[in-house]
Amino acid sequence: MRLMVDEVRALEDRLREGGGPKRIERQHSQGKLTARERIDLLIDPGGGFLEIGLLLAYDQYDGQAPGVGVVTGIGEVCGRPVVVVANDATVKAGSWWPETIPKKLRAQEIAMRCRVPIIYLVDSAGINLPYQAGVFPGKYGASRLFYYNSIMRHYLDVPQISAVMGPCIAGGAYLPALSDMIVMVDGTSFMGLGGPNLVKGATGQD
Repeated sequence: MRLMVDEVRALEDRLREGGGPKRIERQHSQGKLTARERIDLLIDPGGGFLEIGLLLAYDQYDGQAPGVGVVTGIGEVCGRPVVVVANDATVKAGSWWPETIPKKLRAQEIAMRCRVPIIYLVDSAGINLPYQAGVFPGKYGASRLFYYNSIMRHYLDVPQISAVMGPCIAGGAYLPALSDMIVMVDGTSFMGLGGPNLVKGATGQD
């Protein structure tokens, strides 16, 4: 039993490294913090952070999707419980994998059921295109994220705050757009429904 516990803890430690030291260094070289560093600064000191879904899809995609590119959990900000959803840009630029959707939905459901604010720390390239066929379909596909946004905003009065700290592309731009408040970081953040290559592919124009 002890051996199994040690193995799980070692796996968790590895997953918390996200894309690994080189990707973390690259994030810092761009003048940005990692998702976990941002959460550490956001959450009240000593308050702790209960992470949810760390092991999701850990054994898929040849180990290339630790945490499926997003950190979710519960903590306290100014003494008030909040749900946090933070894109991990060290994992494929924070793009969305098929399993990213249920992980984010779970975080939103906790915020709705507990009637606590939800904070999005956005740094994402949008959908991971090779896997987009698994992101959108079904009742609990990506569109349900935006449905929950609307429910929280118009019916449940659950505060939604987005801090855009890096790229915020395509579907990823809808979450902040449907939030109650958007904060953007000068020099590192931007929002758009598509990058230059995507626009050129759709329109044939530069």
